[in-house]
Amino acid sequence: MITKIKRISLLLLSVMMVMPAFSQEKLGYQKPPAEIAKLVEAPSTPSVSFTENADWMLLMERPGYGSIEDLAQDELRIAGMRINPATSGPSRSSGMNGLILKNTASGAEYPITGLPSNPKISNVSWSPDESKIAFTHTTDSEIQLWMADVATRSASRVGQFKLVDVMGSTITWLPDSKNMIVMTVPINRGPYPQAPKVPSGPIIQATSGDAAPSRTYQDLLQNSYDETLFAYFATSSLMKISVDGNATSLNMEGLYKSYSISPDGNYIKVETIQRPFSYLVPAYSFPYDVDIHDISGKHIKKIASLPLDENRPTGFDATVDKPRSFSWRADADAMLYWVEAQDGGDPRNEVEVRDIVFALEAPFNGEKKAIAKTSLRYGGISWGDDNFALLNERWRATRTELTSIFDPSDPNKPMREMIRRSYDDIYNDPGSPLTVRNDAGRRVLMREGNKLFMTSTGGSPEGDMPFFSSFDVNTKQQEILWRCEAPYYERLTKVVDLDKMHIITIRESENDVPNYQLRDLKANTIKPITAFPHPTPELLGIQKELVKYKRADGVDLSAVLYTPEGYDKEKDGPLPVLMWAYPREYKSADVASQVRGSQYTFTRLSWGSPLYWVLRGYAIMDRTEMPIVGEGDTEPNDVFVQQLVANAEAAINKVVEMGVGDRNRIGVGGHSYGAFMTANLLAHTDLFAAGIARS
Repeated sequence: MITKIKRISLLLLSVMMVMPAFSQEKLGYQKPPAEIAKLVEAPSTPSVSFTENADWMLLMERPGYGSIEDLAQDELRIAGMRINPATSGPSRSSGMNGLILKNTASGAEYPITGLPSNPKISNVSWSPDESKIAFTHTTDSEIQLWMADVATRSASRVGQFKLVDVMGSTITWLPDSKNMIVMTVPINRGPYPQAPKVPSGPIIQATSGDAAPSRTYQDLLQNSYDETLFAYFATSSLMKISVDGNATSLNMEGLYKSYSISPDGNYIKVETIQRPFSYLVPAYSFPYDVDIHDISGKHIKKIASLPLDENRPTGFDATVDKPRSFSWRADADAMLYWVEAQDGGDPRNEVEVRDIVFALEAPFNGEKKAIAKTSLRYGGISWGDDNFALLNERWRATRTELTSIFDPSDPNKPMREMIRRSYDDIYNDPGSPLTVRNDAGRRVLMREGNKLFMTSTGGSPEGDMPFFSSFDVNTKQQEILWRCEAPYYERLTKVVDLDKMHIITIRESENDVPNYQLRDLKANTIKPITAFPHPTPELLGIQKELVKYKRADGVDLSAVLYTPEGYDKEKDGPLPVLMWAYPREYKSADVASQVRGSQYTFTRLSWGSPLYWVLRGYAIMDRTEMPIVGEGDTEPNDVFVQQLVANAEAAINKVVEMGVGDRNRIGVGGHSYGAFMTANLLAHTDLFAAGIARS
């Protein structure tokens, strides 16, 4: 036996000695085929931000994909976040690389001068008077505060501060447009914490003994060193910084989860994360305090201390049994409001009132007052004025959405139900109310007397056809003021002048890149504002089609089918198919049958798009509907497997019957769990002649 082993060892050694040299060569990074690489490297269409009256628009240019150098930077995956330790900001963030001011009336464009070399711009924010634009620039070692002057169209760095952008809310303007509150790296932060060579002790996690569901999250804390790193990089100092770069310390340093300024600019609400940290949930579920400070940093009042949020009741409608959702009322000078559950946060408890909205007004030395009550779970408030606001409620178990009108000044006045609907029902969606900026720079309801103004995705059997409308809150009658028309997909971006009925829309089609248009609804005229070029003309020839079909139980399904340029099924025969699908749950078969999306949208590519493969000879079934319907007492999860197979069977049969797809060459991608389940389930059915599916 020993002799045999020696012989084998010698044989292996001799083989290794005569291995060809090229096996050790560095091959470098592999690139995709040329036709795909060209699409990947195509420039991105700029993002756009308008001033309130739309006289100026800011074009924010973006690079294509990040460089290898960007991806190679160090990354901390802790507390549910991904942090670049060199900058105290998010990792894998490329930002914008150019800013251009465009006059919407004349069309003249003015590139912002003075930008840093190799700009990586984020956190772009107009000042309330729209004379300045603040933004951050990220270098290899820090995040800097910069500002552009609209009048001179030039930019410069503000001060020499290093910013923290771990938790967000990095820059907030004060109403005077002369000052900002900024999260900066503490002056006394000290050096990077080093990992201990020897653990201080075992990691111990204790349970209360009560049964509770535990969700899974990525990148959680794992040990005391992770805790030290999280506190080190997420701790910041709040500074008041003028547009001239003068800094005033507020003597406020902490592990700030968020902060916000009252509309009158006199107070700061801060949410400060406290220990103990958790190894089971991300940072946003850690304990935190809610405090009010004045604008000089002086502590005014502690509003609440919230415990660790690890154990919630079961159910999608469950919430914490503590105050939550602290925010400033948009139409008041300085009134804080929040929500408190009345059912213990447990949807299984039968109660008449689920949530109560409380408010507390400056100087915050009085008692909280109840201003609204919900029968479903609180979903947000759209503020109007002292006597008019909209309260939104939702109940996931029944897919119910309720919008009611209430009088904030008189909590005893009964609320008026405005809209009650299934939020899955896109064919009967009246839309969301539009807002306008008030004198304090906050968004309040766009309203004329009894009329609100709404925008909706406009679901229809033809697909989404967005519209702009008025809604009479007394009669509940809706008037469509404008609606997009085929063969375009067009949606409202901004109401420029309500009296003149001037609006800005962004319009696209299958082959027309999204561009902005100024519409005069009274004169029925349209004026182009932008003319962004097609970033990927290589896709102009591909064929796109909305296909509709039925599941075995009669549920209507649809998908968008892409085939290569010049493809002719009669001459070219069936193609390999890549099916992209995302299972979604519904409580109604009728609602599940509705057509979603639009066949008229521009064919765009993102990093996770399956459409690259259409240039490699594949047929792509994109947005393949995979509804999972659980009606009545039946929940979608009770019938998940059966309906997932039925959805896939219907889609495969359709593309095969069309003569486009080859049943033996069909792959599934998209939602990781849904794609994996679909592929593996189908691999064990007779849907494929060869019984093969790939996830």
